[in-house]
Amino acid sequence: MSNFPVVFPDTGVARQVLADSPELMVVSFRFETGAKGAMHHHPHVQSTYCESGRFTFFLGDESFEVKPGDSFVIPSNAKHGCECHDAGRLIDCFTPRRDDFL
Repeated sequence: MSNFPVVFPDTGVARQVLADSPELMVVSFRFETGAKGAMHHHPHVQSTYCESGRFTFFLGDESFEVKPGDSFVIPSNAKHGCECHDAGRLIDCFTPRRDDFL
């Protein structure tokens, strides 16, 4: 069980760090229907696994649909964001750890 607090970075989005070390961090993101993950970038490599829900992801100039069981990798410094169509949960891993989430 995570000892990290649940935080709300955007309307309809709940984030909780599940595990971390200097080299790797695992984070849960819960989205309500209609919530958006704002476009952003960071130096970390990110992998995303869709546990539940349905999303459109925007990665650079591309967009793609994500559903339960899908996973993908976002390269370092790639601009990305998402929109939630059906409430759900994403599990993101970051390497190295996102110290801004601590």
